[in-house]
Amino acid sequence: MGLRTSSGLFCARQAPRWCAALAAALCMATAGAQAPAAAARPSFDLEVRAPDDARELLERHLELRRYREVSDLDEAELARLLVLAERDARELLATQGWFNPQVTLTLENNRQPPLVVVAVALGEPARVSEVGIAFEGDIASRTSRGAAAQREAIRDNWGLPAGQRFTQEAWDDAKDDAVRRLTARRYLRGRISYSLADVDAATGQARLGLRLDSGPLFRLGELQVTGVERYDPVLVPRLARLRPGSLYDQDRIQQAQLRLASSGYFDSAFIYVDPAGDPAAVPVQVTVREAPVQRLVLGLGLTTDAGPRASIEHRHNRLPGIGWQAATRLQLDRKTPFLETEWTAIPDEKGWRWGTLARAERQEDDDQITHARRLRFGRSWSGERIDRNAYLQYDDANVQLRPGAPPAADNGDGTAVSANFVWTGRYFNRAPVATRGFGLGFELGGGLTLTGSRSPFQRTVLRWLQLRPLERGRIQLRTEGGAVLAADDARVPATQLFRAGGDNSVRGYGYRDIGVELPGGVVGPGRYLAVASIEWQRPVRRNGVDTPLEQTFFIDSGAVADRPEDLRPVFGIGTGVRFNSPIGPLQADIAWGLKPQRLRLHLSVGVTF
Repeated sequence: MGLRTSSGLFCARQAPRWCAALAAALCMATAGAQAPAAAARPSFDLEVRAPDDARELLERHLELRRYREVSDLDEAELARLLVLAERDARELLATQGWFNPQVTLTLENNRQPPLVVVAVALGEPARVSEVGIAFEGDIASRTSRGAAAQREAIRDNWGLPAGQRFTQEAWDDAKDDAVRRLTARRYLRGRISYSLADVDAATGQARLGLRLDSGPLFRLGELQVTGVERYDPVLVPRLARLRPGSLYDQDRIQQAQLRLASSGYFDSAFIYVDPAGDPAAVPVQVTVREAPVQRLVLGLGLTTDAGPRASIEHRHNRLPGIGWQAATRLQLDRKTPFLETEWTAIPDEKGWRWGTLARAERQEDDDQITHARRLRFGRSWSGERIDRNAYLQYDDANVQLRPGAPPAADNGDGTAVSANFVWTGRYFNRAPVATRGFGLGFELGGGLTLTGSRSPFQRTVLRWLQLRPLERGRIQLRTEGGAVLAADDARVPATQLFRAGGDNSVRGYGYRDIGVELPGGVVGPGRYLAVASIEWQRPVRRNGVDTPLEQTFFIDSGAVADRPEDLRPVFGIGTGVRFNSPIGPLQADIAWGLKPQRLRLHLSVGVTF
């Protein structure tokens, strides 16, 4: 595997430059010189005259610089070093795509110490003229749709296509990425069997050739689990969902590892598939470290929606008698303090879990305070991309208003029971920081109010989020719509109605500030919701490379009403910064609310969908 130029063949990772150093050492040995300790004054100065990117490369890596500290170099030895330095400079420049530069080294002896000048005229860099990618092994002959798609994905996503400037780093990165795409699914033993970059220095054209050997097709075998002592042994296979006989898929293995680690039953989880195993049924080694049966977690935080926050959470991973997992949480903040307990069963063989929830909260919205209670019982299923939840729910909301407020029927005071189904699909390219893809979700519910005259109602919510990549950055589009259909006098509880505004809704407005304007200046919840947002996320570049820091510009809009024709959107515009951290995007925004005519700071972590 090499890189050929018109003057011969040299290693694709660059010629062995230790040869130049060895030759220089031999020159000094011939003259009887030894390598003395570093002198206080250099034996010569070095100046590189070249464009910025080439000058930095040569100043940092040119072998000649090392010999400035050799104190007894004579003129003849220095002249020999200059000859070697010219070749060294050409080899360094070739790694960056300059195969035909003009390199001149001169020695100025009219000063002390002497000055060595390296002058470089780069010319045009070499560009890729042709790329050939071939396959051998199982992937070459397999006609399945998945194998064909994998071959095309490797070719379509090749990192150094025709027309791009050739550099050694880009060549290496493109090959590494091709191997990663090959070994990410089906072919754990995938490797490069042949590669060649044939560069014509005279014409500045590079012809690239790559052959990938997939090796055999890999299927998963039985799970070999270590570390389970306290909990039911069925937990690991049911949470991992890696079926024996399924195709090897690195992404599915990572998702299984994440499910185990985030389940609450384990402090850590590691899954390893040995490439040396039997491809027909390769063993899947799962190592876990169990979490304590009970755990108490204290938390302090700050949100721009609700201000300072303190919380205490107790987790019990094996409730006596039923073996369910329980999480009980008390959270105190200025806007929405609550007490909640949620119990969930061990997943069944298909991944479904029974669960129940009880929650009591106090919601403060300027001129009104809502005391709400909720009970829920149902089943849930969480997959790699899709979540499903079906449950029965009881809601009770008691709304307290200041004097002169409208009747309770208009502000969400009521009780109801309902049956609900929630579906969420996430089709993003990666987590936790996605750069393209979309998410879609909906909630469907129907129920009966229990306060006043019993009236049926139906509730629907639709959510959509899309990331569209641009040449620099991406556009994020977000919409949400909701509707509650019921008789005008139906006492639908506030927990089933809608408000908007805040960090993850309409920026430029306070948390839940957007609602239905009622008599007496009170803002209440409404039966219809419409929210839309467009945001440009633009990476901040340093030395021509994208950094994890991004600048954002956005326009948000939202409306809440009791009738569709009364929806009147309000707008917020702003800008912010976003840091793509390992736990997800950390975003700080400054937004101007057009209706209140004021600036607001908004802080958020992750993408809520």
